Amino acid sequence: MAEDFEAAVEDGLRLSKRIYFGKDRAVAPPKAPAAMERAAGHSYLPASPMIYAVISDPAIVDNPDMPSYQPHVHGRCDPPALIPLQMNGVSLEVDSYLDTAFVTLTGSWRVHCVMGNRSCDCRIAIPMGEQGSILGVEVDVPRKSYSTQLIAIDNGSGPQKVAKIEDGGFLKPHIFTLKIPQASVSFSFIDGGTNLSVKLRWSQKLFYDDGQFTLNIPFSFPEYVTPAGKKISKREKIQLNVNSGSGTEILCKTTSHPLKERLRQAGKLGFLHDSDVLTWSRCDFVFTYAISSNHASGSVLLGPPSLHDVDHRKIFCCYLYPGVQQKEKVFSRAVVFVVDISGSMKGKLLDDTKNALFAALSKINPGDLFNVIAFNGEIYLFSSSLESATAGSIEKVTQWVNLNFVAGGGTNILLPLNQAIKMLSDSSNYIPIVFLITDGAVEDERHIYDALRSRLTDQKNVCPRVCTFGIGDFCNHYFLRMLATIGRGHYDSAIDVDSIEVRMEGLFARATSIFLANISFENIDELDNLEVFPSRIPDLSTKSPLIVSGRYSGTFPEILKVKGMLPDTSYFSLELKTQEAKGIPIDKIVAKQHIELLTAQAWYSESKELEEKIAKMSVQNAIASEYTHMVLLETAEGKTSANSTNSKQVSNRIGNKKTEDIKPQQVIVLNNIGLGFGNIDATKENIPPGSSEPKLPEAAEIFIKATSNCCGRLCGHCCCPCCIQVCSRMNDQCAIVLTQLCGAMACLGCYACCEACCGGHDS
Repeated sequence: MAEDFEAAVEDGLRLSKRIYFGKDRAVAPPKAPAAMERAAGHSYLPASPMIYAVISDPAIVDNPDMPSYQPHVHGRCDPPALIPLQMNGVSLEVDSYLDTAFVTLTGSWRVHCVMGNRSCDCRIAIPMGEQGSILGVEVDVPRKSYSTQLIAIDNGSGPQKVAKIEDGGFLKPHIFTLKIPQASVSFSFIDGGTNLSVKLRWSQKLFYDDGQFTLNIPFSFPEYVTPAGKKISKREKIQLNVNSGSGTEILCKTTSHPLKERLRQAGKLGFLHDSDVLTWSRCDFVFTYAISSNHASGSVLLGPPSLHDVDHRKIFCCYLYPGVQQKEKVFSRAVVFVVDISGSMKGKLLDDTKNALFAALSKINPGDLFNVIAFNGEIYLFSSSLESATAGSIEKVTQWVNLNFVAGGGTNILLPLNQAIKMLSDSSNYIPIVFLITDGAVEDERHIYDALRSRLTDQKNVCPRVCTFGIGDFCNHYFLRMLATIGRGHYDSAIDVDSIEVRMEGLFARATSIFLANISFENIDELDNLEVFPSRIPDLSTKSPLIVSGRYSGTFPEILKVKGMLPDTSYFSLELKTQEAKGIPIDKIVAKQHIELLTAQAWYSESKELEEKIAKMSVQNAIASEYTHMVLLETAEGKTSANSTNSKQVSNRIGNKKTEDIKPQQVIVLNNIGLGFGNIDATKENIPPGSSEPKLPEAAEIFIKATSNCCGRLCGHCCCPCCIQVCSRMNDQCAIVLTQLCGAMACLGCYACCEACCGGHDS
């Protein structure tokens, strides 16, 4: 889908050359990338929130304010071209709490590329940062408004129609797209010259490394979204609020945009950038800060449930920062890599996995132990026991991996996991870690979880840590999350197979930089109805803060006692003060973690009651889940009857607009945007993740692709509808060539007929 999207944008930029802005044009026409740029990996995927005009008929492309003579264009664009709309203004508001940022982008775009008497659909693209989660889209156009909302899948009121995949969903794991309006919602499209007011909301995580937090928000706008004309004002506003949750000082390190400080308090910062600009931002918004603490520190935030919360228990959120002096005090490690080499891992997937494995092996300290187990239907061991990480052993395992990592066969996860845990059972004085890397789902996953849980709970002292990494969308990510939870480890994934190396290296860095293990809370066992997420607390790493949250009833102690084990096997204790979370929406911060962990539990237990609870939490917090659908609501202004069933909901969505001036909503369901629970059939058939369905071969090459990209393709079909479809997509040149060819063949046919009738007779 991403490749099709890029091709559609490239076609749209070619089409936009038809637009005439007059002699006094301040912005040059969009330029296609040079050959060198394309070779260097130039991409038309959005690097900032964008809106595109969806063009099926190239003849409608023109300046709505200044119509110009345009040569007639035959045919249609199939698939439709995407012309980036010009942006008139943009405002970015970011509220950062602990390790989560809530982003609201408000902007105004204009349909500058469609005739005033014609109309089109528009497609919104929203790239998000680290572990981004879409929270909502609101669009206002004259006489109509559109908004997204989550509903439970089994909602009795039910949506009216289901959208196509390309009309709404994730183009990439971090890029959400939505078409406004959906043609199946109504026949009212967006007219040329219309201004769209758009509000986009999402959440994302902050990067943490070497004691510093980094906020990175996609905010790099291409040149061709700049409005044409010198007198058009371009207003850019950025508002940033940072709340670390602690009373310690925040040290601002770097910023990508000029910011004026508005607030500085203990644990809080506020900045503003608001000015007219010549061009829109050409780089992402990046802000880096550090917590002024050399040693491990943290706090506990308490909050009541929200007004309409499905869970009436109180909320707590405990966070621990590792401190900058801990990075040299980490455990020695005994690491076993368990790598899937089944048939679906062939090609680039296995090559990228090998590269990430080599990078991880190169970072193992000389005093550490390691081993590698490859598996498909069988298991293949580099060594029968753990090896010391010497230069010679690293060279040997590299050669062994290159020789034995050959994709083929099925997937058997339990056998290599048991072998790895058995191998690590005698690794005293080391932190034992199992890295499971797979791209598939298997039928006995619940049995695997039960078997692993019994083995890990029987371990004494330091049990093996289990870190899981899922590749693509065919593996069961919730099963992998359950394994990581029971093993006090970490889970990560590369849904986009192009990100395997980066994501896997990040997981390895977090899991092997442990300086505080076997963490427990000593004085909260007496709380009623206590539920902790995750249920087994992971180790504290120098590469990431630790956030543990949960629900409880009763009175939370004023001091939370945290206990853990240091690398020298001595015990470490820390007392964390509890405080009310004033100004910090901890229910929103922890909602995504709770939903994901509860979904893993619901998958394992197959509890319908838990599924219903997750669906309600998802709707309440606007966070997508496996048990909810995102729907698009269309609301038209006008008088309605007093008994409209949707009037209350519409009033809530539009705020200050009067209910009696709103027509009932029309609803359409978008495709489920959850990860799913794996695809066992695809795993059995060894289908590589990320592979698309094979396209039918074409019988002939594409003739010519005109500037407007409306050339047709000559298909190898003989039926009349196919011939009509092909002819309707031809440009002028193709039509002329085909007409001349048919005329020549007709003349030859007439000549042959005359020769057959008259050639054999004497005069």
